Amino acid sequence: MNHATGPRAADVETRYRAEFALGEHSVRHLRRILRLYLERAGLSEVADAAELAVSELLANVIRHVPGRRCGICFLLLPGVVRVEVSDRCPRLPVPAGRDVLAEGGRGLLLVEAVTDRWGVAPCPTGGGKTVWFECALSPGAPPGPRP
Repeated sequence: MNHATGPRAADVETRYRAEFALGEHSVRHLRRILRLYLERAGLSEVADAAELAVSELLANVIRHVPGRRCGICFLLLPGVVRVEVSDRCPRLPVPAGRDVLAEGGRGLLLVEAVTDRWGVAPCPTGGGKTVWFECALSPGAPPGPRP
């Protein structure tokens, strides 16, 4: 009996990159794309954390970047999944204080709580930045590509 199967982890590209002008439903769609990408790579174990963190980074683009344009990149690296969100706004994000009653500003604290590492890299030529995070894979997870 023949049956169809989905793509194997080895069939998944190690990089997904796209650019968007974020709209009303963009965060939901990009979360879904990230989850499918991770599931097809056999990395469901980090999907929940990665989805939550990417939602926060995209929400920052919507709130703070004129025109709401950004680039997104998912990378499968040895031992980690890395997600990068780039925009052309030179203002660097600053984690808010830990005031639990504040109406906003806790997004980066949430990213810090659900990921293993995160950071910001200003564009070397000026006029933009990349905010990124990494979710470490458990020792039994499928390996990423060799450097």
